[in-house]
Amino acid sequence: MIVGVLALQGGVIEHINQINLLGHIGIEVKREEELNNIEALIIPGGESTTIGKLLKMTGLIEPLKLKIRSGIPTWGTCAGMILLASEIENEKSKYLKLIDVKVRRNAFGRQIDSFKTFETIDEVSKEKIELVFIRAPYITEIKENVKIICKIDNKIVAAKQDNIIVTSFHPELTNDLTFLNYFLKGKWMK
Repeated sequence: MIVGVLALQGGVIEHINQINLLGHIGIEVKREEELNNIEALIIPGGESTTIGKLLKMTGLIEPLKLKIRSGIPTWGTCAGMILLASEIENEKSKYLKLIDVKVRRNAFGRQIDSFKTFETIDEVSKEKIELVFIRAPYITEIKENVKIICKIDNKIVAAKQDNIIVTSFHPELTNDLTFLNYFLKGKWMK
């Protein structure tokens, strides 16, 4: 499978390395024509405001929306969650608006408040997996067509809707390929 990673800013190479470890082909997506070759898409963590500005500057917002609406499996991690959200708490700016959630930016605190934990996410694995949170958002509201996948301290940190998954955490910053494998197998979309 050819998996595109939006490569405007953020944790691109970490995702590509893990995609390749699972025997798939990870490619950087920086231009519209690169969307034609991919079978799945990851919007990585990074600085959501910067990525959002670069999406506008490169003209990628509408092509990305079209590709994602076509049904391609799409995963947004951290900043990717913010970019995909239909609403960002206390902000007028919105980007792709493709998953019916409201997110709170930097909800767990500043860089110094970053943390990791080990949790069982029943839909993903019966084993605990490592979850890394770096200036992470979380979901404060969902519509009924969104399914919660994981909560930490009663805060929604992973959800899915149709062909889109969003996570507050960064599996690409661990050696655990469980969540990436779950995403790439695509059974979650059924």
